[in-house]
Amino acid sequence: MIKKKRFHLTTFQTIILGFAAIILLGALLLLLPISAKSGQRTSFLDALFTSVSAVCVTGLVVVDTATHWSGFGQAVLLFLIQIGGLGIVTIAASMALLFRRKITLMQRTTMQEAVAAQKVGSIVRLTIFILTVTFSAETIGACLLLPVFCVDFGAKGIWLAVFHSVSAFCNAGFDILGTPDTPYPSLSAYRSNPLLNITVMLLIIVGGIGFLTWDDVRTNKWRLKRYRMQSKVILTTTALLILVPAAYNFSVEFSSLPLGQRILCSLFQAVTPRTAGFSTVDLNSLSGAGRGIMIGLMLIGGSPGSTAGGMKTTTIAVLVATVLSVFERKQETQMFGRRVENSTVRNAIALLMLYLSLFVLGGMAISLAEGLPLGDCLFETASAIGTVGLSLGFTPALGVFSKLVLIFLMFLGRVGGLTFIFAALSGRKANLYKYPQEKITVG
Repeated sequence: MIKKKRFHLTTFQTIILGFAAIILLGALLLLLPISAKSGQRTSFLDALFTSVSAVCVTGLVVVDTATHWSGFGQAVLLFLIQIGGLGIVTIAASMALLFRRKITLMQRTTMQEAVAAQKVGSIVRLTIFILTVTFSAETIGACLLLPVFCVDFGAKGIWLAVFHSVSAFCNAGFDILGTPDTPYPSLSAYRSNPLLNITVMLLIIVGGIGFLTWDDVRTNKWRLKRYRMQSKVILTTTALLILVPAAYNFSVEFSSLPLGQRILCSLFQAVTPRTAGFSTVDLNSLSGAGRGIMIGLMLIGGSPGSTAGGMKTTTIAVLVATVLSVFERKQETQMFGRRVENSTVRNAIALLMLYLSLFVLGGMAISLAEGLPLGDCLFETASAIGTVGLSLGFTPALGVFSKLVLIFLMFLGRVGGLTFIFAALSGRKANLYKYPQEKITVG
C-alpha cells in the first residue's frame, strides 16, 4: 500500500494564508448592510479594498471612513487594524496562551518569522511582552487624545480617541473625522494642536521601531553598548529618517507657516510617511522634491517585527553600509563593530529590487489604465506597497484594475516581499552545487 505524502504548510505560507483569511472575513463583515450608514450593501470590491487596507494597516480608502461606515463598520475596521498591527501569528499565539494550550514548535517557528525574533525559545515571553506594550501604548495614547476630541465632540470623543490611538500605534492611518462636506480630512484640522500631533507621532514611532527593540530597551535601559546590533541600527536609522526630512520640511516646504505650525508640520510629515498615513497638510501643495522625499520614506517604511510595513529600516541601513564598504574597499559589510552576514546583504538587495520593480510597474500600469500622470500614480503605489496610506486624493475614483493593483501591493507590503517569494517557491530544492566562477565587469 502506497502512503500518500502529507501536505505541510511552510511558515511563510501559514503567515500569508492567515492574512488572506482575515481579509476575506473582514470583507464579508463589511459587506453586511449593518456596516454602512446608509443601510445598503457596499460593493464587494470596495469592501475588499477597505478590508485589505485595514488588515495590512495601510490606510488607503475608496470611501470616506467616517461618513460611509456605521458604528458597527468602524468597529470591524478597528478589529481588523488591531489584528493587522499585531500580526495573525501573534493573535493565534495569544489565544493559545489564553486558553492554556501548548504552543507547538511549528507555531513557535512561524511566530519567530512573523516578528523577526532571533530565538524560538522565548516566544511565549515575547508574545506577552508584545501584548503588554501594544495595549499599554494604545491606552496611554487614547487617554492623551481624550481631552482633544472630547472638547470638540463631547462623549463621542471617547470613541474617536480610542480609534485614532489604535490606528496610530498600528501605523494604519485610518481616521473617522470626515463629514459629508469635508470627506477624507485625516488630521488636517488639528495641525496646530501640539498634544494631538506629539501623541500621534509618538504612537507611530513606538509602534514602528519593533517589539524586539523595545525588549532591548526594557532589558538594557540606557546601556546602549549592550543592545543588539539590530536595535542600534533601527534606532540610529529611525532618528536620521525623522530628523533629516524634518529639517528639509522646515527649511523648504513649510517655510511660510507660523513658527509653531511650521515645527509641528515639519516633524509630523517626516514621521507619518514611514507607514503611518496620517497627514496634517494638503499633500498636493508639496513641491516635486517634497513628494519625492515622501516616496522614498514610504518605500523604506518601519522596522522588522513592528506594526509597520515597507522595505524596513534595517534593509536600507544594510544597503548603505554595503555601499560604504565597497567605497572603502572592505571585504565585508560592517556596522557598529560587527560583520553583517552575506545572506543578509543578498536579502536586502533582493528586497530593494522587488519593491522598486513593483512600485514602478504598478505606477506605470495605473497611469496607462487611468490616463493619469506617472508621478502621481507612483505616489499612490509607493503608499500601497509601503502600507502607508497617504494619497493625493484620486484613489476613490480609480477603476477596477487599478484598485486590484493597489490591493496586491498592499498585501505584499504587509506580509513582506521575501515572505511572499519564499512561500511561492517553497517547493523548490536548494542548489547544492556550484558553477565555475568567471569575472564580469560592472560600473
